[in-house]
Amino acid sequence: MTGRDPQSDIAVIEIKTSGLPALSWGDSSQLEVGEWVVAMGNPFGLSHTLTIGVVSAKVRTSVGISDYEDFIQTDAAINPGNSGGPLVNLDGEVVGINTAIFSRSGGYMGVGFAIPSNLAEAIANQLIEHGEVTRGYLGVVIQQLTPELSESFDVKPGAGILIAQVSDDTPAAKAGLRQGDVIVAYRGTPVTEVGRFRNEIALTRPRSRETLTVLRDGKRKTLNVTIGKLTKEKPAVLEPSRVLTRSA
Repeated sequence: MTGRDPQSDIAVIEIKTSGLPALSWGDSSQLEVGEWVVAMGNPFGLSHTLTIGVVSAKVRTSVGISDYEDFIQTDAAINPGNSGGPLVNLDGEVVGINTAIFSRSGGYMGVGFAIPSNLAEAIANQLIEHGEVTRGYLGVVIQQLTPELSESFDVKPGAGILIAQVSDDTPAAKAGLRQGDVIVAYRGTPVTEVGRFRNEIALTRPRSRETLTVLRDGKRKTLNVTIGKLTKEKPAVLEPSRVLTRSA
């Protein structure tokens, strides 16, 4: 094994041979809800099984499977034994890695999850090059803006995320971020969802200098922040209302 990253549930295995056929990575960011996809795997020991469905949703970040989530939700049938199999678009490109299902019975109930190819490729490249994954660190506690908070901060719902706390002596504190700031953009791209923002920070190279745009007292302010290196990670919390089963 070249390396593994338990926080994203991704591993890279080296096969010492040549001439094997391989699929190409696709761009998972280009997937659209309703687009047809194909899942391949070995459910219940039935090898070479192919199922087809659509992309049901994207950017599922609070599922409770791993620490860093950005799942593609699909209704292509995924069952125990499918984990690690590819989710493929109709161009034959790998757009995801089948990972888990929502189930109350242990079997398929129409809701499956796949790690998007862009996240998998980024993690795999780090494992191949360095044997481990190095994640960026900002040093803030963030939360989603509820309708009530959006009204309180005079922000449109979904137009940012709230900084609930800034830890001392962290990249965020040194950059001048404050409790009560609403992050509306990172690297010039709008920020709308807590889990997605956390993933973006984690995948940013430590010591790189990036821009954050915040709303403070009703005014937009752009700050430069030097991303730190994450050295200690907390386990993900599984929401008790969900019953999740890894497909392997």
